[in-house]
Amino acid sequence: MAGITGLGSGVNIDSIVSALVNAERAPKDAQLARVEKATTTKFTALGQLKGALSDFQTALKDLNKSSLFENRSATSSDTSLLTATATKSALAGTYSIKVSQLATGSKVGTAALASDYKVPTNADADGIAGKLTVKVGASDAGTEVEIAEGATLTEVRDAINAKLKDKGVTANLVSNPADGTTRLVLTSSKSGAGNDVQITSSDPDLSSLTIGGGTLSSADPASSGIIEAARNAKFSIDGLELESASNSVTGAIPEVTLDLKAASTDKTIALTVDQDKSGVKSSIKKFVDAYNKVITTSNQLTAVVAVGDGKAPVTGGLVGDATVRTLLGGLRNTLVEAADQTGLRVLADLGISTQKDGTLKIDDTKLDKSLKENFDQVASFFTGDTGLMSRLDKQVDGYVQSGGILQQRMDGLQSTLKSVDKQKESLELRITQLQERLYKQFNAMDSLVGQLTQTSDRLTQALASLPGVVSKD
Repeated sequence: MAGITGLGSGVNIDSIVSALVNAERAPKDAQLARVEKATTTKFTALGQLKGALSDFQTALKDLNKSSLFENRSATSSDTSLLTATATKSALAGTYSIKVSQLATGSKVGTAALASDYKVPTNADADGIAGKLTVKVGASDAGTEVEIAEGATLTEVRDAINAKLKDKGVTANLVSNPADGTTRLVLTSSKSGAGNDVQITSSDPDLSSLTIGGGTLSSADPASSGIIEAARNAKFSIDGLELESASNSVTGAIPEVTLDLKAASTDKTIALTVDQDKSGVKSSIKKFVDAYNKVITTSNQLTAVVAVGDGKAPVTGGLVGDATVRTLLGGLRNTLVEAADQTGLRVLADLGISTQKDGTLKIDDTKLDKSLKENFDQVASFFTGDTGLMSRLDKQVDGYVQSGGILQQRMDGLQSTLKSVDKQKESLELRITQLQERLYKQFNAMDSLVGQLTQTSDRLTQALASLPGVVSKD
């Protein structure tokens, strides 16, 4: 309705209406802004608390797994030479291991061929010169590779690679710059003595591409055969000499897999198989970190921080919140509750103590000693239906579960925010209606004043034109 108004009366109707509308809007706007800000702050704070509790509950469930305490670790004193893994059934023990030789695959080569070598063309054939049979070891049935008539060494190489790409065999070409001759070289990833690559063919035209079981002599261009023979890994355990066709050794130590990484004739590796204490300690640290996150988050959300004289303090979104007090009280009471067992009964017995700010701190030396000397007691302290993790989980679950305390409060706050949005819409409608009504009233007044002014001007003119009336001028 704003525009050219007040022409009849000379009154600035726009500014008057604007002032009246703003006076009507301001209190409700301020009220809704306060409610929206307070609700959003509390909603965000509850979301942060719920996130910290969810992470804490995950850490509780991870540490409450009995399988965690059943795991076994296999620790090598030199991981550059040897690594190992152990199953849950592995027995504890310490072993002295030496790795003198790694298992390798075979590398073989054909006789030296001219750089422009091509498979002979047979006028009676249908474009196929014949087939090469590639075997890896004597027990291998072999893989047949069709070779086209007139194929170059590059095409022969590509045909072999395409056919044996899933067999662990790759072909390549190695050329001698001195005379330009080229050898077709095949490499196998299948390790173990006797697993050398051989190439045979019943087709005379492919005889130049065959490779037997002899040793290739670099000095003899006509020589073909083994460049590097496939071999077993050689190692010893506690002085017993052993061999394996693979560098991944199973069965040498029951339920333990050895991964041989490098050979060294003068280095002895100590392999220790024991309970997975490092894995348990890592889970305990994750539990402590997750609990500390709950405490620090709660402290931040309930803090009141002074910012200077004459200024209002900065407050957290859950200052004085009864839910937070109840939650933290339950967690702290559960933490100090003694377990129903002998030996390790409270966290302090494991070297985990409470600091002034409510967070937990780990004494690594004491925890390591507890894991070494009382591993089974540590397991029973944390796990099981009556273990610390289950008791803490029961304290937390009612807050973070779907439909739990925090979710109900957040849903209520979400409803409040929706109500604020509806009230804003209602306020806008009411203000629009008020504005329209005021413009109608003031414009009607303006029109009436304009009419009265015109009437007054005409009457004045009429009176001034009567006989005997003396003009003021």
